[in-house]
Amino acid sequence: MKNRILACIDGSSYSTAVCDAAAWSALRLEAPLTFLHVLHKEQAAPPVDLSGSIGLGARESLLEELAVLDEKRGKLAREQGQQLLGAARLRARTAGVTDPEGLLRLGGLVETLTGQEESTPLLVLGKRGEAAQVASEHLGSHLERVIRSLQRPILVTPSEFRPPQRVMLAFDASPTARKALDMVAASPLFRGLPCHLVMVGADTATASADLARARQILEMARFETVAVILPGEPEAALSRYQQEQGIDLMIMGAYGHSRIRHLLVGSTTTAMLRKSTIPLLLLR
Repeated sequence: MKNRILACIDGSSYSTAVCDAAAWSALRLEAPLTFLHVLHKEQAAPPVDLSGSIGLGARESLLEELAVLDEKRGKLAREQGQQLLGAARLRARTAGVTDPEGLLRLGGLVETLTGQEESTPLLVLGKRGEAAQVASEHLGSHLERVIRSLQRPILVTPSEFRPPQRVMLAFDASPTARKALDMVAASPLFRGLPCHLVMVGADTATASADLARARQILEMARFETVAVILPGEPEAALSRYQQEQGIDLMIMGAYGHSRIRHLLVGSTTTAMLRKSTIPLLLLR
């Protein structure tokens, strides 16, 4: 299967932003775009024999009605999914994307995405799902599982997406951060955009040297680069800098693998996902 940007949509208010972010990414990368809508198994489940739970003497006609109702529910869910995909494809074409595709799948979101991962260089997701109006400070129920399960870059959008004018890379000189640095330097996704390279922590000689080398890599790739070291805790410092500098998109490493790194980096990732009002590009 060809490599293509994969964008997950559902019936939530975040799907419009996902469409816009995916279309922007596809145009910048000159890559094909596919929209994915996943039906949970209960949405399209086959009729179930309920005779044992209804009780003795249940009318056969009632069982038949329940079976028909299940079948109609599944059919309506599939029709709604196709309509969502059609609307997403139309929006992407209006933005200039050529021949965006739609993909309807039945099953679990994480399992479906894992099966698509090999052919997906970039995944686009909304910060929240169909329960977006409930407990709005919480993340989407599947988001953290997806981020922890997949090894591909994931672009997480808030409820609105605007093409970014300046980006920020949260850099801590870790292998994941260096990978993110190389990706930013090489990718057409950010070509021509000013990049703020931000470290949080003590301004030591080692930190300054790491930051200088990272800045040199970006400048050699012809990025207009601002490099700073900020004091304080990562979540607060990054959020404050983003607001002060008008950053439109943040790039950062996602959850670490070791237990200690998971506690430190994992908590920062979750906090930034919850608090951020701009898109986040997460790398493993």
